[in-house]
Amino acid sequence: MTSTVPSPVRIGILGGGGIATAHLNAYATVADRAKVTAIADVDPEALARREAETGAKGYTDFKELVKDENVDAVDICLPHHLHTPAILAAAEAGKHILCEKPLCLTPEEAKQVSEAVKKAGVTLMCAHNQLFMPAVAKAKEILDAGTLGEVYEVRTTDSFYNDFDPDSMGWRANAATSGGGELIDTGYHPTYLMLHLAGAVPTSAFAMLSTHRLKFMEGEDSAQVLVRFASGAVGQMVTSWAYQAAPGTDRFSVVGEKGSLSSDGSTLRVQVRGEEEQVFEHEQVETFAAEIAHFVDCLISGERPINTEVEGVSVLGVILAAYESSRTGKMADVISL
Repeated sequence: MTSTVPSPVRIGILGGGGIATAHLNAYATVADRAKVTAIADVDPEALARREAETGAKGYTDFKELVKDENVDAVDICLPHHLHTPAILAAAEAGKHILCEKPLCLTPEEAKQVSEAVKKAGVTLMCAHNQLFMPAVAKAKEILDAGTLGEVYEVRTTDSFYNDFDPDSMGWRANAATSGGGELIDTGYHPTYLMLHLAGAVPTSAFAMLSTHRLKFMEGEDSAQVLVRFASGAVGQMVTSWAYQAAPGTDRFSVVGEKGSLSSDGSTLRVQVRGEEEQVFEHEQVETFAAEIAHFVDCLISGERPINTEVEGVSVLGVILAAYESSRTGKMADVISL
């Protein structure tokens, strides 16, 4: 258990772009336990809009915001290449951290982040919002209970038709600022979901990356990845900005020695061999709201978040191995970062 934060937790938002809207809406649902007191953005017009919207104190430099005594924790909503500098600045200032995906981009950054968080004794939570889908939580409960026995196979899919064009894509079109292409962006979601359901250490990966449609990008717009786990389980992940997944495609599925489970993201079907199929229907929830409520509650209680820098670094390890595999055409080891 880490040190606790008095309620309401005072939040500083780093980055006022599109994803910050989802986060700000989420904080409004826990207004009794959290208050946005500061926000930073390099764009003066965007900053002025966010200041007017929130009443928070504005900063043009996030390195100044993290020094604000009226901030307990920061929420990083910056472009990918700025995540590590923001984490390091926040940790040095003693602020707790919620960081949008990806946690960081390179092995060197992973080491820096891990060391900084440990040295500062702050809580870092990765913003893995899909873990808060009720169907995912129920599936994890069933797997942890051993209902399916040993896990043999995990599949995850996150594909959609993205209407990016060269004018709207911005920093995401450049590998230097995005860290790659679709795999390290949207593909990050089905990767952490696969690891969460497998419940095992990933050891190697093989990947085929493609650019089917968004050819103005430096990186891939689609990826298919196979992952071997230390447990012997195999993961299969498909993700794309080029196309919508075919009708009937499972959002996730798991096969084990005693049966299987599968879900479209809301309905969860569990089939244990020799038993009647169980069907669990779940209403859709606002996953950003659930994620941020969890972050705030963990800061107040001192409990460990569902995914910290430890899981974030593990996800990055798989993605970097996938990129290495795509370059060499061979299976690549998942390096322990």
